[in-house]
Amino acid sequence: MLARAGAGALAAVVLFLSGAWGAFALAFRFPGRYAARIVAASVWALGCVVLWVAWIGWHVSWAPAALLIAFVALLAWWATIRPRNDRLWADDVARLMHGEVEGSRVVLHNVRDFNWRSDDDYDVRWDTREYDLERLARADAILSYWSGEAIAHAMLSFGFEDGRHVVFSVEIRRKRGEAFSEIGGFFRQFELILIAADESDIVRVRSNVRGEDDYLFPLRMTHDAMCSLFLSYVAAANELVGKPRFYNTVTSNCTTIVYRMAKRIDGALPFDLRLLLTGYLPEYLSDNGTLDRRLGVDEWRRLGRITDRARATGPQDDFSAAIRVGVPPAQSPPSGDSTA
Repeated sequence: MLARAGAGALAAVVLFLSGAWGAFALAFRFPGRYAARIVAASVWALGCVVLWVAWIGWHVSWAPAALLIAFVALLAWWATIRPRNDRLWADDVARLMHGEVEGSRVVLHNVRDFNWRSDDDYDVRWDTREYDLERLARADAILSYWSGEAIAHAMLSFGFEDGRHVVFSVEIRRKRGEAFSEIGGFFRQFELILIAADESDIVRVRSNVRGEDDYLFPLRMTHDAMCSLFLSYVAAANELVGKPRFYNTVTSNCTTIVYRMAKRIDGALPFDLRLLLTGYLPEYLSDNGTLDRRLGVDEWRRLGRITDRARATGPQDDFSAAIRVGVPPAQSPPSGDSTA
């Protein structure tokens, strides 16, 4: 009797979750305007409720088969939704970065260098840049907090001996006029894009225009590890040109993709909940030795808070130099260690 009740409860949970998933999937991805999507989601939800009641309450024999057929049909439709690169994109994600590697020389195409005055007022500029990995000098994690202390957008900045910096950022690829939705990120609403940009663009727009709170953390990595991670970004960007992917709020976001690339360098790198709650990423980096342990995490946060320094910069200032004032560089790890 108990086993039967447990099986019934499990079936009820599965039915509820599958029905709710289907309603959200239709609400976000059913073809047509917002009203059509809401109608489709409502019809699905109502149909599920009627069939559940018919099966569990009225013991109608064909109700479970109808539920199964409906869900299989929904999954078949879901499988037809494919990521694409040929939509009408928002200006800041309109071009795909890609690169060419020849020895230590890397040429990046479509490096973003916008001048932002507001979210809707900016100068569009895309450049081709050349970098020499022999002159790669540092790597910094930049966290931009936009929704409380647990949620931040993570970016990785690579600095060269000549003072230039390029930031790689995994982001959603919004269509023109589209707004970000955390829930939509679970339901194939957005494609994924890897942006390469100047710090005066991609960091400044968050700190100075969108009012986010930004922090810089110097990473403790060998030169070889930095080069490998840089090249992993280039390879990932090149792959997206030929094989677009969907962004996913949990499985394909700004930190999980970086984690997968970094794990190729250090296979012992553990997975951790803090890779999802990105606001706590500095603690994860410290525990794994990637954040220099000369200072505690709280002290790195205090020194690395760049928000005020970023907002104090003018158009003619060296933005990258200004935000690093007072932030000590990371010490190099011992030879043969990727992070130590």
